Amino acid sequence: MTLVDLHCHILPGVDDGAKDLPMALGMARDAVAQGISHILLTPHHMDGEYTNHKIDVLRKTTAFQEALNAAKIPLTVFPGQEVHLTGELLTALDDDDILFMDEGGKYLLLELPHSGIPEYTEDMIFELQARGITPVIAHPERNHGFQKEPDRLYDFVEMGCLTQLTSSSYLGVFGDNVEKLTTKIIRSGMGFAFSSDAHNFKGRRFLMGDAFNKLEQQAGKDVATRFNDDARAILNGEEIVKPEFTRISVLKKKKRFWLF
Repeated sequence: MTLVDLHCHILPGVDDGAKDLPMALGMARDAVAQGISHILLTPHHMDGEYTNHKIDVLRKTTAFQEALNAAKIPLTVFPGQEVHLTGELLTALDDDDILFMDEGGKYLLLELPHSGIPEYTEDMIFELQARGITPVIAHPERNHGFQKEPDRLYDFVEMGCLTQLTSSSYLGVFGDNVEKLTTKIIRSGMGFAFSSDAHNFKGRRFLMGDAFNKLEQQAGKDVATRFNDDARAILNGEEIVKPEFTRISVLKKKKRFWLF
């Protein structure tokens, strides 16, 4: 299975990910070793620390692809942004300063503040959907608001949002609690795609192949295939068929292993 990574900080010198081109090329080799063939480059945008304007990301993505080709690394990259939830988002959309996960502008990788879920989140999602945009919530398992009230995620998925889970979360890199919540999100049917959110060579690594191996063992091959198919569909701007999903609070406890 060749994998699609929808969230990655490998674009060199733009945020807290790859610091320079040699580091980025090294990370690219690691990505290929994990079975990744396509990566959406998603530098932080409007998060209060980093601003990566659309025109700059487009230019730098082209240059990075040329460097990958010159280094003979079999990886295809696409321009994107990890867009922070902010009151300025609609203005940035009007100013054509936002990159989507697909060329047609259907899917938006939306990052909520790690500290919680702002009161205006639902209103912002409604405004995005009114423009024909489907928010894909980045790493909800690491958001303190969803950690405290996991069933809040059900409300957003019911509104029409999708979710992007982090492969390293599923493997315990961020601790047992995050790993358990990631597992519950998958079991509830509210997980749609794995992404690496890779930043470096330690901790925040790709680990996509490892996560898919675990997913196939725990949830079955069909679920693992769906996760990767969903990632490809998002990148292509295609419709996602949601499986049945439920609130996390109603999940039955499993002794050791679980299957869908």
